[in-house]
Amino acid sequence: MNQQIKQRIEQINNGQVPEGYKKTEFGIFLSDWVTDKKLKDIGSFDKGRGLPGDKMCDSGVPCVGYGDIYMKYNNFHFEKAENFVDEETASESLPIKKGTLLFTGTGETAEEIGKCVCYNGDETIYAGGDIITFKTNEVNPLFLAYQQYQSYSLAKKASFGQGHSVVHIHADNLEKLNVAYPKSTAEQEKIAEILMKWDEAIELQEKYIEKANQQRIFLLKKVFEPKQNWSYQTLGDNVDLLASGGTPSTKILKYFDGNIVWVSIDDISQSGKYISKSNRTLSLEGLQNSSAKLFPKGTILYAMYASIGKCAIANIDCATSQAIIGIVPSKNSFDNQYLYYYLCSIQERISTQGQQGTQANLNKGLVESFKIPTPMKDGKIDIDEQKQISKILIAIDNTITLNTKKLERIKQQRKALQQYLLNGIVRVEV
Repeated sequence: MNQQIKQRIEQINNGQVPEGYKKTEFGIFLSDWVTDKKLKDIGSFDKGRGLPGDKMCDSGVPCVGYGDIYMKYNNFHFEKAENFVDEETASESLPIKKGTLLFTGTGETAEEIGKCVCYNGDETIYAGGDIITFKTNEVNPLFLAYQQYQSYSLAKKASFGQGHSVVHIHADNLEKLNVAYPKSTAEQEKIAEILMKWDEAIELQEKYIEKANQQRIFLLKKVFEPKQNWSYQTLGDNVDLLASGGTPSTKILKYFDGNIVWVSIDDISQSGKYISKSNRTLSLEGLQNSSAKLFPKGTILYAMYASIGKCAIANIDCATSQAIIGIVPSKNSFDNQYLYYYLCSIQERISTQGQQGTQANLNKGLVESFKIPTPMKDGKIDIDEQKQISKILIAIDNTITLNTKKLERIKQQRKALQQYLLNGIVRVEV
């Protein structure tokens, strides 16, 4: 980012209007941009119809239902329909062509209504009920689609919301949305092209991560298939199972302020592989005044109810809520990384084996009975081979983690770029 752009952003953040820009009721834009029009001034609205869900199928005439906009088209534009209907059903719907904006007419919250995507494909498709369509010949439609995610557009659409359990928005509301755009259609198109390239980069990165996750799932199943000279070892015979002891009572909640990390079922479910911190901590005095126990670093924390079968490795000494057991491998039995990955590989199956009641749960006896496929050497458990297997899986996890962080950086950069391109703070050459 060059110095001029940084200076403009700093001025705007300080409430100033940079030279060559103008302040409007909905933001700061380049002085020569059109800012005095609304959507109703630059195009026309229509409404989708028909296309009941029970008529959707995998082939036929391409179509889009309003639910597709929420669930299938998370980008700002799409080129191919993912749903189809028969010709008779399509004939009762609204045909749309390339460059049409599609707005959802209903949502669960005011913030969700009016979600917008631009249909950018070459074939005619059909729009179902609860979709409001918009067509313009004055402004690049992709530019307008991106603009619908600027803060002023989102806030104004939310203010139009009507209803409670289901919120509605109508074409006469959308007509009032402010628009701002450069007079040059070439400049509009260039801005849209830049943002589309960033969208493509995000999509490629997401696909890469998805492929890595699929590889991880495959390997988790493959590496634990019993091989020659392997045997099944009973979990309970080779580990110490440490009961959590129980959650501190409300009488000592004042002790939730200290240096001992306090781990809940939710922490395990959301943490990924390691737990190093939590939003709550317990003082030593609080621990001593409760039935909770302290688990040492390296303990595998295993959820016994709610998210049953989920697990994580404690990267720090910690105490836990009830219904979490600690698994500590005995000397020369299991590498804790190997055991963690095996427990991950069976999580889906174990989640269906819990005792059913008001909430599904596991019992300690079932966990103790787990049979672990284990590499052997000279009649003894082979820890070294376990560690080699763990290294392969750790490498995949590290790759996924690094690329997930990269994806988040790309998304943050793209979000900032969109904001500054769509108000002219970042200029483009055409």
